[in-house]
Amino acid sequence: MQLLNKIWKSKFWLPVTILTLIGLNWLASQFHTRLDFTNEKRFTLSSPTKKIVKKLDDVVQIDVFLKGEFPSGFKKLANSTSEILHEFKEVGGKKIQYNFISPDDVVEGTDVKWGDTLSANGLYPINLKSQLKAGEQQQLVYPVALVHYKQNVLPVNLYTGNKTFITAAELNSAEALMEFKFADAIYKASQTTKPMLAYAVGHGEPQDIRTYDLAENVLKQDYNLQQFNLTKLPVIPDTFKLLLLVKPTEKFTDEEKLKIDQFVMRGGKVLMFIDRLNAEMDSLRIKNEVIAYDRGLELNDLLFKYGARVNPDLVLDLQCDFLPFDVNGKGQFEFLHWNYFPLFESKSNHVINKNLGLVSGKFVNSVDTLEVEGIKKTILLSSSSNSKTIATPALISGKENVNEPENDKFKKANIPVAVLLEGKFTSMFKNRLSQAMNDSLANYGAMFMQECIANNKIIVVADGDMVLNSISKNEPLPMGVNPLTVGSQYQYQFANKDFLQNCLDYLLNSSGLAEAKAKDYTLRLLDTKKVESQKIIWQLITIALPIVLVILFALLFQWLHKRKFTV
Repeated sequence: MQLLNKIWKSKFWLPVTILTLIGLNWLASQFHTRLDFTNEKRFTLSSPTKKIVKKLDDVVQIDVFLKGEFPSGFKKLANSTSEILHEFKEVGGKKIQYNFISPDDVVEGTDVKWGDTLSANGLYPINLKSQLKAGEQQQLVYPVALVHYKQNVLPVNLYTGNKTFITAAELNSAEALMEFKFADAIYKASQTTKPMLAYAVGHGEPQDIRTYDLAENVLKQDYNLQQFNLTKLPVIPDTFKLLLLVKPTEKFTDEEKLKIDQFVMRGGKVLMFIDRLNAEMDSLRIKNEVIAYDRGLELNDLLFKYGARVNPDLVLDLQCDFLPFDVNGKGQFEFLHWNYFPLFESKSNHVINKNLGLVSGKFVNSVDTLEVEGIKKTILLSSSSNSKTIATPALISGKENVNEPENDKFKKANIPVAVLLEGKFTSMFKNRLSQAMNDSLANYGAMFMQECIANNKIIVVADGDMVLNSISKNEPLPMGVNPLTVGSQYQYQFANKDFLQNCLDYLLNSSGLAEAKAKDYTLRLLDTKKVESQKIIWQLITIALPIVLVILFALLFQWLHKRKFTV
C-alpha cells in the first residue's frame, strides 16, 4: 500500500499507469473468459461441440460469403455468424480459422468469381434489390459458408429461406441452428470413414434422375452409398448402418420382410419414404383425372409390429402448394392452391424437426401409431389445423380445384404423416418363423433373433415423393422445388432436404450434437407501448448520462489534481 502511495505521489505515476493498463490488456487477450447469463446459454458452446473442436488434429478453415453491403437482416446474420465462429475459435484456438469473403471476389489463382463457383456447386444465391449508395441495383446474396478440413470441403447453409427480408423469427431460428450446423460440418469433414448406407432396390424404387439430388447432394456427401437388392441377397449385411426405402411400388414377400426385420433386430436403422397409394401427377396431366388405389405393398404387418400403420387414404390440407390451372377451359392459367400437395409446418417437438421450415408433400397418406409395449412414438410431421382425409379408391380431378374448396369440410387437425419409433422392437416373425426361412438364415450363418439386441430407431414417412427431385428442361431441380411453379412468384424451395438430413443425422450421427441442435433461442421482443411511453427517459439515460458522467469525472480529476499540487 505504501509503495502504491509513493508511486502515485511521484512523477512516475503516469508511465506506471500506462504500463499497468497495457499489461492488463495483454493478459485479457491471452486469457479470455466471460459469463453467460442468458437462460438458453446462447453464448456458450455445448459439450459435444467442444469435444469435436478439441479433438481436431489440423486446421479448419471456414469461409463465410456474407461480406458486403446488405439489408439489415443479412447484416445481422453476418454478425451472428461472426459471433458464433468467435466462440469456436475460443475453444479451438489456432485450429479454427475463419474469414468473410465477398461473392464478387475472385478465387485465388483463377479469374472466376466466388459467386459463380458457389452457384456451380448448387449453392444458389438470393436475388434482391438493395438501395445502396450508388442507387438501386440487383444484388446476389449467398448466405452460405464452406468448411475446409484437410482435403474435405462441406457447405453450411446459414439461412434456409429465399426471401429478401429476414424476419426477427427467421433470424432467431438461423442463430439457434448455427452452432449445430458448423459443428456438424466440422465433425463430418474430420471423419476418416463414412457410415455405409443401403438404398433398397428390387421393388420398383426410383433409380433415375429423380434421385439425383438425394444421391449426389445428400447421401454421397456424408455416407458410403450402396444399392442393395432385397429380392436377391439372403441377408442385409451388418456393414450397413441404415436401410433406406424410397417409394417402392411392388409387393414385399415374407422372405424380403424377414431380411428387413432381422436387420432391425441386429441394430440396423431403417428410414422409409413410402406411398401406399398409386397416385401420380403424370397420369393427372394426361387425363386431368386419376384414381388413387392401393399398391398392395404388404408392408403394414411389419410396421404394425413396430407400432405404426400407413393408411390407405390421402391427406388434403388448406395449407398447400400452388399449381397452374386452366380456369376457363381456354388456356387461361392461374396459380391456385392444390390441396393434394400439403405443406407440413414443423411442431418443433424433436431435434429432427427443430426450427424446420415448411416440408412439401405430394399425395400423402396418413399414419396411425399403435400401442406397442416399450416403443416410444414421436410425430415428426403432421397436417395443419385445416385438413381432412379421403378414403380410397378416390377420384382425383384437376377440375375440382377450379372452384374454391369448402373450408368447413377441412375440420381435422394435426393428421400424422411421419413418425419416429424408438425402443426394443420385437420381431414380426416371433413364433411364426417357417423352417424354410430359418434354414435360409442358417445357410448364411445368421441366427434368428426374436427381439432387438438393444434399443433401436425407425422412421416411417407416408410420402415417397418427399425426397425425390423434379425435373425441369431435362435438368434435375433441388429437392423440395415444385417444377410447375418454377419462374413464377410462387417458386420456393421447401425444407425437404433439411428434414431428410435431420432424419439421417439422428439415426446415424454418433457425435452427440443433438444437444446443440435442441437449443432454444427465446425471441425477446420489445414492448412497443413501453418503448413509446419511455422513449425520452431511455434516450437521456443512454445518450446524455454517459456524457454528463465523463464531464463530472474530468472536473473531479482536475479538482483533485489541483488540490494535491497546490501549496
